[in-house]
Order: sequence, then structure tokens, then C-alpha cells
Amino acid sequence: MSDTDGRRRGRGGGAARRAERTAVVIETAKYIERQIPNFEILNEEALEIIETNAEIILEEIGVSFVDNPVALERWKNAGADVDFEIERVRIPRGLARRLVSTAPAEYVQHARNPEKSVRIGGNSLVLAPVYGPPFVRDMAGGRRYATIEDFNNFVKLGYMSKWLHHSGGTVCEPTDVAVNKRHLDMLLAHMTLTDKPFMGSVTEPSRAQDSVDMAKILFGSDFVEKNTVMTSLININSPMTFDSIMIGAMENFAKHNQACIVSPFIVGGAMAPVSVAGTLTQVLAEVLAGVAYNQMVRAGAPVIFGAFVTSIDMNSGAPTFGTPEATKILQGAGQLARRMKLPFRSGGGLCGSKLPDAQAAYETANTLNAALLGGVNFMLHACGWLEGGLVSSYEKFVMDADQLGILHSLASGVDMSENGQGMSAIREVAPGGHYLGCEHTQSNFKDAFWRTEVLDYKPFETWLEDGAKDTMTLAAERVKFQLSNYQKPSIDIAIEEALNAYVAEKKSAVPDSFV
Repeated sequence: MSDTDGRRRGRGGGAARRAERTAVVIETAKYIERQIPNFEILNEEALEIIETNAEIILEEIGVSFVDNPVALERWKNAGADVDFEIERVRIPRGLARRLVSTAPAEYVQHARNPEKSVRIGGNSLVLAPVYGPPFVRDMAGGRRYATIEDFNNFVKLGYMSKWLHHSGGTVCEPTDVAVNKRHLDMLLAHMTLTDKPFMGSVTEPSRAQDSVDMAKILFGSDFVEKNTVMTSLININSPMTFDSIMIGAMENFAKHNQACIVSPFIVGGAMAPVSVAGTLTQVLAEVLAGVAYNQMVRAGAPVIFGAFVTSIDMNSGAPTFGTPEATKILQGAGQLARRMKLPFRSGGGLCGSKLPDAQAAYETANTLNAALLGGVNFMLHACGWLEGGLVSSYEKFVMDADQLGILHSLASGVDMSENGQGMSAIREVAPGGHYLGCEHTQSNFKDAFWRTEVLDYKPFETWLEDGAKDTMTLAAERVKFQLSNYQKPSIDIAIEEALNAYVAEKKSAVPDSFV
């Protein structure tokens, strides 16, 4: 064989390896099962103080259930002191905890692809994308109002993202579809463009019921009543107020055994005290009341202890993210959730930056790591969040989704198997040698280390020759690559037709409303 032949063969081998690396493979990693301990920031005395104070708030100050006489009657029948005139419920010490005790410590949310079903609670961590922004941003088009095309694109990107376990809910708000109808299009996208688990609509009780009805078309009515196929976000109007829209949506989900995240939405200093302990006390009181009511609707319905808490910038009044105070609250709330034997939701790739820049990276890394160590079971906003939750960013979505692989690796702990110990490699390589060609390296190099799909590690000269691309440019290319190579997961034609017919019928029944 000539030298030329050898070089050709070498280049061919390199080309083959490059082709393997760049081939379109749609796969989803299993949800994370932590092999590392949770970080516990509060000692026993601190936890007991917070729990005692939360019970005092419920008993002496109470919580408001506004515009909901049915809820007030439920509380009265359960033994609470109800002031119907001001719609205030005061809950005797211990009552809320007794009601909460029927909620499961963990549950399975089923996906239409059974291989992608997730377990929420215990030592698990399920990652879901950004939720709620009315705007989107990409490198080419800048910042703009989101459309249904954007929504569908984000669902596709979520489906293509290996480390993302969940399709989420309102990954952006499609403003080109009527307010009273857009939930139908969003649900249809989650049910047909991906086969990962998804969230239901909560913006009106009737839309929650539409979510249940469409889920019954997708999964079968009997299956939905006996199993959980949606996990949906119920925000509390902090401080201490439960509005009829959110509670009505929660009632419709709980009645049908569908999971709810009972989550205070708090900016510290505005909707809760500026202190960490004071905020944690209010969070616990609000969650206790919300979960207790959920269990009054249907004992045993799955429910998650939620905590979305940020601090406030005292100069601008804007919420801040990735701060030490938010980390302390997240980790303390995780401890409180575990003591209640409830799954815990918090965290995500949160940031206040206007672009996917260094600020976004710092703040996102801080919140992702805090959530991992704080024992979060369901992480909403894991990728794509920008500008304090006002923007879903295409580039940041794929950048964050790439980084989620690091969480998988960190959560797995240290491999102490015989292979992990690496003694065969140490024996094979003589002092002063190298490990690049040894058998252990050759057997493990493909999966020994986390590998990025976005970041650049080339030598300077190669990077320069390739166009000197920054991370945002590389991410934009990744977005284009994923969307151009998207492949819709298979779905029963009859089911898809039935879903389309349901959406068409519901849309035609009422005129468009944009309020």
C-alpha cells in the first residue's frame, strides 16, 4: 500500500467519523435519577421555625379565595374559619397538613411514546423548556411578538433536544392567534409535533377542560382518568391570594387525576418580605393552602410543591435572576417540599439579560446548578428563557439544551465500577507514557466525557479559518440545522384527524377574541 493510499484511507476514516458526529439522530435521554446528595442549606431549627410561622400565617392572617364561593364552602366544610364577606379563609393549625398528606410523593406522567414517560418526585429531575413569553428573539429577526409558527418551531426544537425530557406548555405565546383559541393550537402542536410529555392550558377553567378532552382523544378516556398525562402550572397570586381562574383550572385537572404545580410567583421585596426566611415562610403557607385545596377536590391527585422566587433590583424595580438570595430560597424550599413528601418544582435557565450573552450565561449557570443541587424534581424554563421571561430565544434554547447534558453528567455521580476505576489503563501505560492509545481509552472515549453540540473548542487557526464564529452564531446554525432536519414522530392517523376535528369545531363555535 502506498503512502497516498494510506493518507486517503485516513482521510476517509476522518470523514466517516465526522459524518457520524453530524448525522441526524433524534433521541431523548431518560429523565435524571440523581446519584448525588441534595444540598441542605437549613438546619432542623430553622426548618421548624419556618414551619411554625407558616401555620401562624394560615391560622391568624389567612388566605383569600376570591370570586369562588364553591371553594369557600369546601373550606368551611373541611373545618376552616371562613369570612364570606371578605373571602378570607383562616386554616386551623394542622388542618392543611392533614389534607396535604393524601398527595403522592411521586407519580408517572405518561407520554404518548411510552419510552419517554417520566417519573416526577423522589430522586428524579425532569427538564422542561421555557414557559410563557409573549416575545421571541433570533439572530436574524431580532425581538418580535411570537407567532404560532414560532411556537411550532420551539416544540420541534424541544423534540430534537436529547437532554430535554418534557415538551412544556406555553413555550411562547402565539399572539397571531385569538386569545380564546390559541390554547387549542398549542395543545395540538404538543400532541402531534412531538411525542414527549406536555403541559395543559390554565388561562381559563374551560381551557383546562379542553386540555383534558383533547388528552382523552390522544390517550383514550379511560386511560386519562386512571393515569396522569399532563402536568400543569397553577400560579398563586402572591401574597396569599388564589384567584378563581387558576383555582378553577386546578379543579378541572384534579378532578381528572391530572397533575398540578401549585407555585407561588414571588418577587422578593414586592410580593414577599426581603428576607430569605420570611419569603420561605410565605411560600410554605401559600403552597400548604393550595395543595390542601387540591386534595379536597380529589384526594390522591398528583400535585407538585412549586416555588418561583426572584429578588428585586432596588435601583430599577426589575426582577433579578441567578442571585445568591434566590439560590438560598430555592434550596430551602426544596427541603420544605421533601419534609412534606411532595415533588418539588423550581429553577431553570433563568436570566435577566436581553441577549444570550455573558450575563445570560452567568445567571443561567447559577440557576441550573442551584436547581440541581437543591433537589428540584420538575425544572420549568430549563432552556430558552431570556429577558426575565419576556422572551423565548431560539439561540439560547439550543445553547441551554446543550448545557443540560452537563446536569445529566453531574447528577450521575462518580463511576466506581471496575471500568470506572481505570486500573487496567494505569497498568497498561508505562511511567512517562500517554493514555491516548490504550485499550481503556479506546473502549470508553465515545461516552467518557460530555460533548457539546454547540460550543467551539477548535484551535485558534482553525476557528479563524471557519469564520471566527461566536457562540450565538454557532447556536443560530444549530437552530437552522435542527429545524431543517426535523422529522415528525409517527401518530395514528385517526387520532390526529380526531384532534384536528376537535380543534376546528371548538374554533368555529365562538368568534375570535383578542382580550
